[in-house]
Amino acid sequence: MKESIERAKVLVESLPYFQEFRHKTVVIKYGGHAMVDEDLKRQFALDVILLNHIGVNVIIVHGGGPQINDLLDRLEIKPNYIQGMRVTDGETMDVVEMVLVGRVNKEIVGLINHNGGRAVGLSGRDGDLVCAQKMHVSVASGDTMEKAPPEIIDLGRVGEVTRINPEVLTTLKQEDFIPVIAPVGVGDDGRAYNINADLVAGSIAGALNAEKLILLTDVEGVKDKEGNLLRSLKVDDLDGLISDGTIAGGMIPKVNCCRDALKQGTRKTYIVDGRLEHAILLEMFTREGVGTEIV
Repeated sequence: MKESIERAKVLVESLPYFQEFRHKTVVIKYGGHAMVDEDLKRQFALDVILLNHIGVNVIIVHGGGPQINDLLDRLEIKPNYIQGMRVTDGETMDVVEMVLVGRVNKEIVGLINHNGGRAVGLSGRDGDLVCAQKMHVSVASGDTMEKAPPEIIDLGRVGEVTRINPEVLTTLKQEDFIPVIAPVGVGDDGRAYNINADLVAGSIAGALNAEKLILLTDVEGVKDKEGNLLRSLKVDDLDGLISDGTIAGGMIPKVNCCRDALKQGTRKTYIVDGRLEHAILLEMFTREGVGTEIV
């Protein structure tokens, strides 16, 4: 009986959050260990289904880097990276699209549907959802004797988001489907572009004025120099934390993604440890929350 009472108390505690987020849009970037561990995969699907059933408009954007690398390895195609971004020639782009759209996306959709949800798989090319242009990266010249212009590096079919056309998402929302989006964009020339999943999630959240953007990662969140989790940050804090090295490495693009989403109209953003069981529900429906909130 005591255990049942405790469960009832948890439900009562959650009620205000159910009411607050009903009919609101939440964009979730799904990646990292949560996409690999079988128990976490099922828990993720159940969390998303629960959110959908209580009236939250859930949109999922997923990654798939390890799965892409696995197929490239089997095809004996050596991956090449510049500043952490995959150089994507035509052959690699075919593999990227095959894995993200044809395999990973359908696995996530199947998992949600198998557990009682209603999911639909999309790529950014469907309905011109994610419009893109070629991304160029500039690096400082190696000539240290005199100031030379930066060198422009061609990353191939790596893209950046230029526009989000949310009409297809609006249609799916009206029919109560959960969109699952692979981060492949389309250029003005009709060609596919490989885009960082965090950037796609942030752009979609901004375009829809989402209530929340949640980035699932393999770390607890943003930490200070002593290793303590920073529960809440303001956008104005970010540049200083990057400059002094508190935020470094792969966390920099994630906080910049949150910054851009907030500027575009997202209300709150979160970097959450996807290795935790039911991490999404803990973030949304408990007073303590998990991870780092950026507002």
